[in-house]
Amino acid sequence: MQKHKKLPHIDADGYYQFVTFRTNDSIDAYIASLLTNTNLKSSHKQYKIDKYLDNSKNGAYLNGAVLAYLYDFLKTNDKTTYELISFVIMPNHLHILFKQIKPISQTIKSLKARSAKEINFLLEKSGKFWASDYYDKVIRDDEHFAKVYKYIQNNALKANLNINERFYSIYT
Repeated sequence: MQKHKKLPHIDADGYYQFVTFRTNDSIDAYIASLLTNTNLKSSHKQYKIDKYLDNSKNGAYLNGAVLAYLYDFLKTNDKTTYELISFVIMPNHLHILFKQIKPISQTIKSLKARSAKEINFLLEKSGKFWASDYYDKVIRDDEHFAKVYKYIQNNALKANLNINERFYSIYT
């Protein structure tokens, strides 16, 4: 049986998507080893990466003015790029739950490209800001939706961060 290095991203127009992407500078040797580990299931690999990133200072640029910008930016794209449900912005990565209205690759490429330019300006940096890859998972049913929503909602709390400035939901 052949092992795949990367699972394909699933385009499911009209379905809910759970997406995670991280800053390029958050990728260190440990994260790189997890990303190339073909023996871990994708969901288990992502769990280990998220747990590590929640406590890592690598690439932790998503604070202060950058946090405020990104928070507004993600909300501004509601109804044009996706139908936004919820997101949480961690210091070096973010999780977003939305209903897909455009191809997933186009959605993520647009979000990353447009936000990277402004974030680099705010940080007085240049070059690649977001890591190339991203994790996406199509929501299967109501139970899966509730589990993902709760994960997003609790992510900042688990890392002892101010949820009011990092978490957004259409339900609050």
